Amino acid sequence: MAAGGHADEAVIAASIEPRRLLRHRIAAAVVRRWLSAWRAGALLMELPDGSTWTFGDSRSDRRVAVSVRDWRFFSRVVARSDVGLGESYMAGEWRCDDLVAFFSLLLGHASIVRRAGLLSWTIPLGRRRARPDQAARDVRAHYDLGNEFFASFLDESMTYSAAVFATPPTSLADAQREKLDRICRRLALASGMDVLDVGGGWGSFAIHAAATYGCRVRSITLSPAQHALARERVRAAGLGALVDVRLCDYREVEGRFDRLVSIEMFEAIPFDDYGVFFRTCERLLAPDGCMFLQTSTYPDRDFEGYRKNADWIRTHVFPGGLLASLDAVRAALARETRLGIAWMEDIAPHYATTLRRWRERFLLNLPQVRRLGFDAAFIRKWELYLAMSEAAFATRRLATLQLLLSRAGAGSALSS
Repeated sequence: MAAGGHADEAVIAASIEPRRLLRHRIAAAVVRRWLSAWRAGALLMELPDGSTWTFGDSRSDRRVAVSVRDWRFFSRVVARSDVGLGESYMAGEWRCDDLVAFFSLLLGHASIVRRAGLLSWTIPLGRRRARPDQAARDVRAHYDLGNEFFASFLDESMTYSAAVFATPPTSLADAQREKLDRICRRLALASGMDVLDVGGGWGSFAIHAAATYGCRVRSITLSPAQHALARERVRAAGLGALVDVRLCDYREVEGRFDRLVSIEMFEAIPFDDYGVFFRTCERLLAPDGCMFLQTSTYPDRDFEGYRKNADWIRTHVFPGGLLASLDAVRAALARETRLGIAWMEDIAPHYATTLRRWRERFLLNLPQVRRLGFDAAFIRKWELYLAMSEAAFATRRLATLQLLLSRAGAGSALSS
């Protein structure tokens, strides 16, 4: 339980216009009514005036404490649900002793989530298609925060996707290498194969596939910052003859490839462009080729509501982003292509571990992040994003699917 600071909070309260303060108090009553349904574990909420609410079983070992420092927290949550909750955290209006535990417990209370619109996103989102120029702007808004920033929490391979941990003590770097090599083995990569890496990031997969399996890899990205560092890393590895890193949109690629790989890039594809994406992949794939797709997914039953509404992560962290559902992927493949799913695995628990490692490294390296010029609101945003995401994968609210896609019969030998 965060304590102290009540004198400051009294000043804040006194500075708020009485009518507005009344509105915040009414919003607090609404939130209290929502939280009265809390059953699993205990939630202790300290208010700006020093009083405390307790929800759930006060004797439970699963306890989280939230300290609300500003009455505006309640109005933000009531007015903007998930978006308001995140914006209030960025503004420093509330704190929590264990963010991952808080969101894990919250996700277990479906009635509260549904009534409050929390983590189910009820703010209308405009219909959009990802023109290449818009797609590039969305990607750069996230990935061009700077290579030094991402290096503050990623492992040395600069792999920004779910790792696979052979054992809990496995290092992050070893877990990322295991993930990359599992993909290569699943695709049965061999020397001389032509491989397209769609959304190749900082080049970790391309470098691994070329150095370990002798493949010719074309890696594409829309981020100039990623493009520059990936080319530098390829040169440093002496792989310039095998790896070609290009700054371009996937729709601009020409040629045929024995294998396609897309590791957590599909989240940047708008729903209305699923058909365009998969048709393009099929066009680029050799007749007997196959594709490996790793993507995080949203529950099928809730996908329609989610995709039509905004949320805090898509507003403040990943503009233009969207998690697909498995049914939506299957429907797009069946409707637009001759590709089907030959093999599938959910690695969500591994993503939860990956996110925990990233968050630990991020918090450990906060002095470096501050030296890069990022302020307190930005740091709180990323702390919340990493914690919220870890909880979603740890509770299996979200999945991280690895899919092998092929034309009928083409991938049968690789699916076992």
